[in-house]
Amino acid sequence: MSLKADESTFEAEVLGSPVPVLVHFWAPWCGVCRLVEPLLLSLQDEWLGNCRLVDVNADENLKLANQYRLKSLPTLLLFQNGELCHRIEGIASRDDLTTAFARHLDSFGPNLFGFQPSIQIHPYTEA
Repeated sequence: MSLKADESTFEAEVLGSPVPVLVHFWAPWCGVCRLVEPLLLSLQDEWLGNCRLVDVNADENLKLANQYRLKSLPTLLLFQNGELCHRIEGIASRDDLTTAFARHLDSFGPNLFGFQPSIQIHPYTEA
């Protein structure tokens, strides 16, 4: 389960977090946002509490959307120690997201989450 944040709680939930935070900027009208959410939740389960997932509704939090210069939705921002480390945008499908995560996870290094990453990202397939 992901946390919800807004302009009043963003500083405490994201910038003040002792663990890295992946912020998922989304909107209710965004179909791709709904497609990537299950994948994000499964990744959070694999992180075992070493990273938190926070959802921010961009439509209801325009100040944050402008502050982080969102160009498209969904946009994913990774914060560590209150600093923006990585940005993933322009996601059009689950495959785009898995490719972006694979590239960014390699750049995080083995100790970003305090453990050796064992995350395997596989494209979504219908059962």
